[in-house]
Amino acid sequence: MKEGKDMKIVVLDGYTLNPGDLSWKGFEDLGEFVCYDRTDAGDIVKRIGDGDVVITNKTPLDAETIAACPKLKYIGVLATGYNVVDVKAAAQRNIPVTNIPTYGTEAVAQFVFALLLNICHRVQDHSNAVYAGRWTEAVDFCFWDHPLMELSGKTMGIIGYGRIGQATGKIAQAFGMKVLAYSRSSDPGQECETMAYTSLDELLAQSDIISLHCPLFDSTKGIINKSNIVKMKDGVILINTSRGPLIVEEDLVDALESGKIRAAGLDVVSVEPISADNVLLKAKNCTITPHIAWAPLEARSRLMNIAVDNLKSFLKGADVNRVN
Repeated sequence: MKEGKDMKIVVLDGYTLNPGDLSWKGFEDLGEFVCYDRTDAGDIVKRIGDGDVVITNKTPLDAETIAACPKLKYIGVLATGYNVVDVKAAAQRNIPVTNIPTYGTEAVAQFVFALLLNICHRVQDHSNAVYAGRWTEAVDFCFWDHPLMELSGKTMGIIGYGRIGQATGKIAQAFGMKVLAYSRSSDPGQECETMAYTSLDELLAQSDIISLHCPLFDSTKGIINKSNIVKMKDGVILINTSRGPLIVEEDLVDALESGKIRAAGLDVVSVEPISADNVLLKAKNCTITPHIAWAPLEARSRLMNIAVDNLKSFLKGADVNRVN
């Protein structure tokens, strides 16, 4: 494939990856470079134009769009998930589609515990109370508005024990927790006194905290539903930093209202950005963050570097992180 100024690279939605604190130089050095912060559906084909390479994060590239861009030779996805691209249509044109599978492992695992520790201690709520004068006016030397929880000795169930699930499990064990993992595949080398693979039913029954790390497949969509919630411990905590549709949101709300699920920490929801009428917004004991577990500067820098390396490898005739 041509390289240098004769190759045109188009980024359709670069803002979330790089709002200004990273450099596009790696791509700029490879050819003519055009970057759009965001692209509406009606502008996708026009903006790709005569581009050889298109880079997308969440802007969809369906079969019709791919067919309308005859010069397109490579599609890079700035994320792990690549469902925004019709990979079969791309394969029919022998257009490789690449993703970024490993950039956010540490960041997401860390964010699991940001959500969990917030539930355990409500640090910001109590800090706000102090600044509102509550501690100054208190009769006793301390106060707390929410039940406080120690993690040591608890059991964390991790559904999906790939890279991020394993990183989460290691942190859980460092907190003194036992880990139960349910996964499509198992690595006996991971098992030890404080970590074991188990069935889904056993995980649901034994876990004090459940963290979701499985991909979104037909088999996992809605895995947290009414029938599985019934199998959980009373007062379980649910964390989801994976994909929103893993949870039947109406069923989660009911469980939060009844207290069956003590609290939920969610970085993802079924439709993003979250819709104003999403039932979770009125649920009690539910913390929702705007899909930011992946977004520390360090993780985004790794993502950028891997995306550039994916394209460099393609230009050298090698397939790296190809998904089709």
